[in-house]
Amino acid sequence: MRLAGTLLAIAALTALGGCAHRPADDPADPLEPVNRAVFRFNETADRYALRPVAKVYAKVTPAPARTGIGNFFDNLQEPRNIVNAILQAKFVQASKNFGRLLLNTTAGLGGFIDVASDVGLEKHEEGLGQTLGYWGVGEGWYLMLPLLGPSTNRDLVGFVGDSFVNPSFYLPGRYDVYAISANAVNLVNVRANLLSADGLLQQQFDRYLFVRTAYLQQRWSLIHDGNPPLEDFDLPDDDGDSDDGATAGK
Repeated sequence: MRLAGTLLAIAALTALGGCAHRPADDPADPLEPVNRAVFRFNETADRYALRPVAKVYAKVTPAPARTGIGNFFDNLQEPRNIVNAILQAKFVQASKNFGRLLLNTTAGLGGFIDVASDVGLEKHEEGLGQTLGYWGVGEGWYLMLPLLGPSTNRDLVGFVGDSFVNPSFYLPGRYDVYAISANAVNLVNVRANLLSADGLLQQQFDRYLFVRTAYLQQRWSLIHDGNPPLEDFDLPDDDGDSDDGATAGK
């Protein structure tokens, strides 16, 4: 498993090169026919396997319990958030993430209760894919991964790299039945919390394009901490004309 992930990351690096950011409505998607086939496979797997399990799970598991499980697995990601905040020179944010980890692990009963948010230490996601983007590495090609969903070359490299700062990576027997069961519970829990969004997706004329655009916009926003720069727009001058219009009139 580790070798396969490393090989995938190496393959992804070959497509990154000097790629710059592209707008979400005009991504680099040379593998679109393959990506669409994988997307259809993922939809089928979700329709006949994951979604039915998630619906049953949501019915038998109280909402507070689902929230607690989500909090627990989010807490396991805090070391990743801390490391990547440091790599982006966001030292204040790194200290806040460390505070979240310490507070939720202790007072939050191992992370099941998000007491940190109650005292103003809000969740702030950071990952290696975001770190690479922060330092100007292009996203490369858009990818639709089997079962894992949307990604890019940059985020695939980040996904593999982030695994090395996940505490579970260093536990003995991380591939035993208990670890696999825990990951399965996390997957089903996440899917159950997304059931309410199914209607929106089904309303889209082209679900593949909708997911691709939404994913790339969300990743671009995360890289810029929710304040992405304005791009690909002609800003009006003082007279209300765009720059292009003013230039054309000269």
